[in-house]
Amino acid sequence: MATALIVGAGSGLSASLARKLAERGYTIVLAARDIGKLDALTGETGVLAIACDAAKREDVEALFSQIDAMEGDLDVAIYNPSSRVRGPFVDVDPDEVHKALQITAFGAFLVAQQAARRMLPRNRGTILLTGASAGVKGYPQSASFAMGKFALRGLAQSMARELHPQGVHVGHIVIDGAIRNPGRTEPPDRPDSMLSPDAIAETYMQLIEQDRSAWAWEIELRPWVERF
Repeated sequence: MATALIVGAGSGLSASLARKLAERGYTIVLAARDIGKLDALTGETGVLAIACDAAKREDVEALFSQIDAMEGDLDVAIYNPSSRVRGPFVDVDPDEVHKALQITAFGAFLVAQQAARRMLPRNRGTILLTGASAGVKGYPQSASFAMGKFALRGLAQSMARELHPQGVHVGHIVIDGAIRNPGRTEPPDRPDSMLSPDAIAETYMQLIEQDRSAWAWEIELRPWVERF
């Protein structure tokens, strides 16, 4: 039985991913700092929710220890968390920037490393990292987000070059635009301007199910009206 881990789970993209993976027969593990917000999703799908602060090494190690105790192998690991501090560059709080980098980039390293250690002995598995347009172009007053997402993209590229030849598929998904979530929809003057979480999740599934003769390490997703 294959297990899929989604870190940074919430009611939007992660919920869509959980539903689609469950349809494919995966055992789903959701990890989040506040698992109380996942009650509706766990009740709907029967997935397991585990409290975890992905920026803390001890939390990530405990998370994977619990996964090891489950039946089946870890075949999919998806990392969604990110954090940012907005404001003029000269005014942003260095402590808040450090915290944002820990969540966006260092947490991804911790989770991906633990996942890879379990996948490499079997020469099989998929690790997906959720990026953003900030990882390919830095925006004004958003230095911390650019730093974190650039680091995330570099991590994914380095991992792909090392792990693809060993059978582990690494993917980085650039989300260029806002995601439509419960309680967050397009403004009346910009219809169809947000990404559907179900549509994004379907692309993730395509990456997970790609034939290894034609693996993609990166893909960009944006609404058809988004400028780039």
